[in-house]
Amino acid sequence: MILVTGATGLVGSHLLVQLLQENEEVKALFRSEKQIEKVKNVFAFHNQTALFDKINWVKGDITDVPTLEIAFEKVTHVYHCAALISFDPSDEEELRKINIEGTANVVNCCIDFGVKKLCHVSSIAALGTPKEHETTITEETDWNPEELHSDYAITKYGAEMEVWRGQQEGLEVVIVNPGVIFGYGFPKRGSDVIIQSVKKGMPFYTKGSIGIVSVKDVTHCMIQLMKSSINGERFILVEENIETKKLLTFIANILNVKSPTIKATKTMTSIAWRLDWLLAKLLNRKRKLTQNTAAASHSTSVYDASKVKLEMEFIFQKKEEYLTTILQDQSLF
Repeated sequence: MILVTGATGLVGSHLLVQLLQENEEVKALFRSEKQIEKVKNVFAFHNQTALFDKINWVKGDITDVPTLEIAFEKVTHVYHCAALISFDPSDEEELRKINIEGTANVVNCCIDFGVKKLCHVSSIAALGTPKEHETTITEETDWNPEELHSDYAITKYGAEMEVWRGQQEGLEVVIVNPGVIFGYGFPKRGSDVIIQSVKKGMPFYTKGSIGIVSVKDVTHCMIQLMKSSINGERFILVEENIETKKLLTFIANILNVKSPTIKATKTMTSIAWRLDWLLAKLLNRKRKLTQNTAAASHSTSVYDASKVKLEMEFIFQKKEEYLTTILQDQSLF
């Protein structure tokens, strides 16, 4: 029996489709019944509506141990996809509770219930920082606590520490570190924020680059890793390191809208995040741009996914295939 946490999110919902296509018996952890409708849409997108009824839904929360223990009954393998993604400093406490404490709870249950293997979905945000003379980031790049990190990055790194603790206590584990994940079904969240910004005619771009990957590749790789004998390893999942302007232009061309033409300098983004801070205070709203996200938008670091290509003989889908499919499906918008 397989348990998927975060089953109503982007990775979790697409993972459910593939697991059920492979005739696996699956439990799916959910918090709100309203979110289940989005999972239905994902199954319809894949023409697998008939498989949706085979999901064994379990209401629970990774921060609520009693409900989590109920979900873990008779479970042998766990895909831990649940996490909070936020770059707003005001969400620090919730990020720590969900991403670190929640992962600790999942790991503890895996150990207590004798789970055979755990796959943890981390992020490239949890990877190390290249040294001054370096530009490439690998799975072995050291995490530098002295560097400026977002609360999200810190909590995803902390979550990985809980997973490694589990391994030290005898649990088999694998970790995937995907870049920005593109996939169908979750408008105005995650990568779709980028798509919507371009569609609305965003005029600005930065000189930075971004690591991207399709949700299909993320889920395929997760399943392959879980079926393999690999234990105690992490894998970067990035199909392409692409300049931000090129990505935005690619999206704009498919949507038939104007592409960004104004380069935002570091000075401009520095002013912008300060103005956003002020507006957030005055209007009592969430931050849209922070010091961390502004700095990250200028990063030209390259994420090296050669490990998964070599060890798993994994071949990534090209953006021309998966992004075109997503962007041409107007129901996403």
